[in-house]
Amino acid sequence: MKQEIEEFTKYLSEVKQASSNTIKAYQNDLNKLEAFMKRQGIENASKITETSLNSYILSLEKENMSPSTVSRHIASMKAFLLFLIKQGRIKGDPSERIKPPKIVKKAPQILGEDKVLQLLNQPDINTVKGIRDKAMLELLYATGIKVSELINLRLWDVSLTGRYITCGEKNERTIPFGSAAKEALVAYLNIRSDMFDKKNSIYLFLNSHGEKLSRQGFWKILKEYSKKVGIEDINPNMIRHSFAAHMIENGADIGVVQKFLGHTDISTTQLYLAHNYQNSREVYANTHPRA
Repeated sequence: MKQEIEEFTKYLSEVKQASSNTIKAYQNDLNKLEAFMKRQGIENASKITETSLNSYILSLEKENMSPSTVSRHIASMKAFLLFLIKQGRIKGDPSERIKPPKIVKKAPQILGEDKVLQLLNQPDINTVKGIRDKAMLELLYATGIKVSELINLRLWDVSLTGRYITCGEKNERTIPFGSAAKEALVAYLNIRSDMFDKKNSIYLFLNSHGEKLSRQGFWKILKEYSKKVGIEDINPNMIRHSFAAHMIENGADIGVVQKFLGHTDISTTQLYLAHNYQNSREVYANTHPRA
């Protein structure tokens, strides 16, 4: 089956033009499948059955894999078998009736408004690094964009006069931002050319070498400031989650928040309603005389 896996990954690369990370993920998943089947005495993909696939999935679950990881393995398996069917290597799809496990969506981690404000006030705006960091944090919280979208913003993606950004490759969207973010951006752009832009870069946020700031670079910056305000277990998505939850808490329409976040399914955005409900319950319990 190794040869068939190699042909499949070649197909992903040359025909589907998948990224190297995607191809590597498929390879890792399918190598695990191949090793399991070999232990079962199955060395040819045409001998794979629904029973052997169910046994394989059971073995993954016994390794305490999360439902999302098991689902990824199943998706890799199904894509591989579909490729072999189209190639005429196997007849029928042994994975046809196999369904991925149900994934329970976890409630997003939210920072309180006071903690967010403390975080936003951490950068020292008397330094060039602090001015840049302040602009990044303010814009991230003002728009709720992902860190990958933040670091990929180009100069022309930001309108200071209109106070909005345009981002997203597959799902382009326009998101407004407020006066605090505008003020921080103006301060940063006033020093960007002289202090950061050493290579005539098109990207908005740059590191000290004049290159586009990396995800890892931003992660280090965020951890530095979060520790100062006592947030030990922060991740970049918490600012995005906090943006959404705070918008809804303050009366924003959930459909509008969905558009800002770029969610295709509103059920994903509705997770923030649970946080809003819990917050409302706490307010009720603390204020109603007969709570």
